[in-house]
Amino acid sequence: MQYRISNRAASLAPSLTLAIDSKAKQMKAEGQDVVGFGAGEPDFDTPQHIKDAAIKALNEGFTKYTASAGIPELRQAIADKCKRENGLSYKPSQIIVSDGGKHSCYNVMMATCQEGDEVIIPAPYWLSYPEMVKLAGANPVILPTTDKTEFKVTADQLRSAITVRTRLFILNSPSNPTGTAYTPDEVKALGDVCVDKGVLIMSDEIYEHLLYDGAVHKSVASFSPAHYEDTIIVHGFAKAWSMTGWRLGFLAAPEPIAKAIDAIQSHSTSNPVSFAQKGAVAALNGPQDHLKGWLAEYAKRRSYAWKKLNSIPGISCVNVRGAFYLFPKISSFGLSSTDFCAKLLEQEKVAAVPGIAFGADEYIRISYATSMANIEKGLDRLERFAKTLRK
Repeated sequence: MQYRISNRAASLAPSLTLAIDSKAKQMKAEGQDVVGFGAGEPDFDTPQHIKDAAIKALNEGFTKYTASAGIPELRQAIADKCKRENGLSYKPSQIIVSDGGKHSCYNVMMATCQEGDEVIIPAPYWLSYPEMVKLAGANPVILPTTDKTEFKVTADQLRSAITVRTRLFILNSPSNPTGTAYTPDEVKALGDVCVDKGVLIMSDEIYEHLLYDGAVHKSVASFSPAHYEDTIIVHGFAKAWSMTGWRLGFLAAPEPIAKAIDAIQSHSTSNPVSFAQKGAVAALNGPQDHLKGWLAEYAKRRSYAWKKLNSIPGISCVNVRGAFYLFPKISSFGLSSTDFCAKLLEQEKVAAVPGIAFGADEYIRISYATSMANIEKGLDRLERFAKTLRK
């Protein structure tokens, strides 16, 4: 039988990060000594009080359907978090709980974009953004940046890219894949352009708690009522609470957009997992003292990895102030990022993600959300591999 695949599905590029992580895990299962730098996933366990809340919910039979936008208790906890930490006032009706931060991003595209619209995405970008834009029928417009500007797009760049078709600008700070964290002044300047031009902002703030060297997170929605009305915040529980497998995200949006997203979600996934939502309430309302230790460990790993990468001839790497990624430049070796990573995995059993997946073929992404022992071993192998390329 001949199967017809839709143009929408056929146009998509599979997730390279998931593919590489899957291959690395398969090699490990076969007994190979693989060091994985691919997954954007904390190596710390979910804090116990969060797990206990979900277990309690299970034991009490909280296993049925909930409202499609999430349980009222969690939506209120998210609204309280936005007020407490970001100075933003949202009603629970403006909060939508989803099946992960990725799902929140997808819902935003589906609710706000249509055929012919343009979505401006700074590169390097999280690899799913352009594909989600395509799924919504819109066109991704890529704004390239380099390590020379710390991978930051300027207000002038953004202004020059906006056309009558521009519907949305995606801001991700701190950033996956680069670790870049915009300053509050830089965030405001980008927001000012969008307000002036009548462009919506999708502000992906899932790494807001992972900051170093005194970096400060300030949401673009917080600068004025106009910024607030033009911003959709997407977020999730994966990174700051190590709840990647729980698949819980959330967004905060102007009420008409939130209502549209709720309708979309009601016809696609229905509600997020019931008992997981109880764990999320505990994550937001419970103690946050785990984060201090995590950040200290991440900072130590970041410092070691950054220094080690820059000590390897042919590799240069900008230091970062957020998330848990480094984005070293490897173009001096004359290989595409895909070939570089394929050879690195084959020869040295080190899994990294090619920069081409993020719209930047001169780089690779290294996640330091793994143990210091793995970082030391993996970067020693990378150094040995780089030496073979320079002979």
